[in-house]
Amino acid sequence: MMIRNHHIIGGAVAIAVAIGSTAMAQTTLRASHQWPGGQGDVRDEMVQILAREVAEADVGLEVQVYPGASLFGPKEQWGAIAQGRLDITALPLDYASGRHPEFSATLMPGLVRNHERAERLNDSRFMDMIKDVINEGGARVLADAWLAGAFASNERCITSPDSVEGQTMRAAGPAFDELLAAAGASIASMPSSEIYSAMQTGVLTGANTSSGSFVSYRIYEQVTCLTRPGENALWFMYEPILISERTWQRLNDEQREALMDAGQVAEEYFAAEAAGLDETLVDVFSENGVEVVGMSSEDYQAWLELAQQSSYQTFADNVPNGQELIDAALEVE
Repeated sequence: MMIRNHHIIGGAVAIAVAIGSTAMAQTTLRASHQWPGGQGDVRDEMVQILAREVAEADVGLEVQVYPGASLFGPKEQWGAIAQGRLDITALPLDYASGRHPEFSATLMPGLVRNHERAERLNDSRFMDMIKDVINEGGARVLADAWLAGAFASNERCITSPDSVEGQTMRAAGPAFDELLAAAGASIASMPSSEIYSAMQTGVLTGANTSSGSFVSYRIYEQVTCLTRPGENALWFMYEPILISERTWQRLNDEQREALMDAGQVAEEYFAAEAAGLDETLVDVFSENGVEVVGMSSEDYQAWLELAQQSSYQTFADNVPNGQELIDAALEVE
């Protein structure tokens, strides 16, 4: 895969965080992500916080942040991290499920449901299993982050499974692809950064993605109805900050400690902001004239039953330890 030249991509910004006025960094780490930089996206801010905290630790590290897919494309980042061509990334882990199918469990319909349960999952057997696969793949987690997501459409409000029948939908991974297809939708796969143009050109009539992406990518300009997450969020995605294991092995103990401490600060920031993203989503879409609806418990249960017959079953049948991963997630109260 080719690294994009960030000097020629319009609007791309490389944000260098200096480590202090009296010392020069001995090691520079490159951090890449797909979201807009400097525009309030909390995932960008998580990485910026990590960079600032590492700078303040004064351990001979500088982190350069490349937002907006200016260094690597969204789905190129995992391979670059695993191979040591990229040092740090924040990414939807399910984007790497083609290489590690276990990662689809981090975007499994109905497996999380709300922010409180997402927090409990971080310290569960389920996440221990996922992080074992991350480690084996050549990376390690610096900060956990779970984002709730929503549905939006320019054709009709998406509530029960039959509301997607006949629509062309973007889903964020194989489990949701299968679920929506089972409900009668046609599927078009793409990163969240491409939803706006796909809806604008009629390639899509509906999409699901995170609350943060719905706002950052201004999708309210292309839809007529939003189904907010609320207490019945069918869509949750794990989007951690990762560091390449090859990079990690080159660092000294002080630098590793500084990165882990910085990751903890970034994670705590995100945990405090996560639920607010959903409120911002509703406010922004309402202000822009988009109808906002909720998914009832009955609608949620109908989706969950369909998921158990489709994506859950396929995952259990075809992924190593697939059933164990689902069981480990469901055992979290």
